[in-house]
Amino acid sequence: MTKRKPAVLGALGIFIILMATLSAFFLDSLPIIGAGSKYTANFSEAAGLRASNEVRIAGVKVGKVTDVALDGDKVKVEFTVSDAWVGDKTSASIQIKTLLGQKFLSLEPKGEERLNPRDAIPIDRTTAPYDVIDAFSDAARTTGDIDTTQLATSMETLSQAFSETPENIRASLDGVTRLSETISSRDDELSKLFAATDKTTQVLADRNQEFTRLIGDASVLLQELNNRQQSISQLLIGTQRVSTQLTGLIRENEAQIGPALQSLGQVIDTLKTNNQNIAEAIKLYSPFVRLYTNIVGNGRWFDQVIVNTFPPGLPDIPGYREPIRTLGVDPVRSPGAGQ
Repeated sequence: MTKRKPAVLGALGIFIILMATLSAFFLDSLPIIGAGSKYTANFSEAAGLRASNEVRIAGVKVGKVTDVALDGDKVKVEFTVSDAWVGDKTSASIQIKTLLGQKFLSLEPKGEERLNPRDAIPIDRTTAPYDVIDAFSDAARTTGDIDTTQLATSMETLSQAFSETPENIRASLDGVTRLSETISSRDDELSKLFAATDKTTQVLADRNQEFTRLIGDASVLLQELNNRQQSISQLLIGTQRVSTQLTGLIRENEAQIGPALQSLGQVIDTLKTNNQNIAEAIKLYSPFVRLYTNIVGNGRWFDQVIVNTFPPGLPDIPGYREPIRTLGVDPVRSPGAGQ
């Protein structure tokens, strides 16, 4: 058996580790592990839908859009769905997620059998909305292209043609003429207004990503506040449970706690009664502490003086002197007395 070189084995191991690391980034794209089932829907237009937009059923996110591409005269949208049932009569629509134009793909599951992933949802069961920003832009461009001078001339000609009509109709035509003249006199202002509207819609379109991130951050903030509210709610529930347990404990031990509290009250009354005595004792204890501190405060020994241990010294009298009294013997009758 031939031995492999350590360098070859090391390179093979590094290659396997790199492949495993790269596959981890695309783990959710695997059909069995994370991505779910893949489906296709045909739309008449994309309407601003993009890859990575959400796929929802009844408002709940169940997947995401993986690709939006032009397929002939229609738009083919590929998306994935996980943990949700999609029937063979399912309809799809592109809905507006935010006011700033972000979209999502909405599914309405129908049918008795599961939809075959190879069968695309046809155009007659899909709906694409008209983009709001495009609508304002088209309105601004259409209104700006109107020749107001020619419109005023047409209205005036029409008024002259109906000049011989009855008075009521002539009054109506005069009003139309005055309206056309007013529009013609305000042509520059209207042009500026529509130009400003066009610029405003363009600025909003350019800031779409910033507004989307702002709304996303606000959503994260609201989610965090919701989490804190749940934590506070759990804390209050725990406090209520502790209060209930303490109430039950007090009620169960009420017979023992009552006498104990009474005894404690008596002790407090006694302490209050002897408060003056205790204060006086502390006051008298103070000189003892000072003296004791002086005794033991000079080192590892006690300074003490013992007084009156020996009697005081007697005066020195020369010669012999009889004792004044002898215990147990009469000094008059004692032997040798008077000799």
